[in-house]
Amino acid sequence: MLTEERQRFIKDCLTKQAVVKSKELMAAMNASESTIRRDLAELEAAGALRRIHGGAERLAENVVEASVQEKATQALIEKRLIAQAAVALIAPHSTIFLDAGTTTAQLIPLLPPLDVTVVTSGVDNASQLADFGVSALMPGGRIKAATKATVGAGTVAALADMHFDLAFLGTNGVHPKYGLTTPDAEEAKVKQTAIAQAKATVILADPAKFGQVSFAKFAKITDNQILTTKLSALAPYYSDYVNIKEVPL
Repeated sequence: MLTEERQRFIKDCLTKQAVVKSKELMAAMNASESTIRRDLAELEAAGALRRIHGGAERLAENVVEASVQEKATQALIEKRLIAQAAVALIAPHSTIFLDAGTTTAQLIPLLPPLDVTVVTSGVDNASQLADFGVSALMPGGRIKAATKATVGAGTVAALADMHFDLAFLGTNGVHPKYGLTTPDAEEAKVKQTAIAQAKATVILADPAKFGQVSFAKFAKITDNQILTTKLSALAPYYSDYVNIKEVPL
């Protein structure tokens, strides 16, 4: 069997099942262990799969960005628990950056007793901050309709002149190899700038985000602490994720 045929067969197998075993591939294609190992390595380099012990697993498809309204009802309990853990990290009277998004939005009702100043790139978050009487600023820029976030050169330039005690960011994907990702390159740049201007950054991610890969990478998973819930359910791959703090349910 030619290399192209073997690799096509492997990809076809992964469209039907999440994991394929090297021994099963060897038997199905009458190929040696070294040949299968080489095929899997080449396919991983091409972004077609992820190698695991004894075989390979299917990569999650690129995350398609949902609207703010769609995201608002997803994993709501997890988002609230993550927000409760996140607010415990905030010192009174500090200045924080709050990313656009429905997970970061869960922090807002918890902020008034802390007397913080918040910079946010989220239009909906800015409105909610005003409703709760929290001192807030919003950088200028183009407003992206799907996520109600300010993006572009104006937003990045404004953030580059600011400094934060803490930045709280959401993410569409968390992956050991491909890092923290978001569907929009402009939003990725905003996140990168906020990280650069903060003393510390915390990523807020419900478990559904793990294993997902989206278009634009904005950070490695090892760069900042990640708050989530129930991640140990991903065992035996839990060891691939580092710098993670799980919030108990």
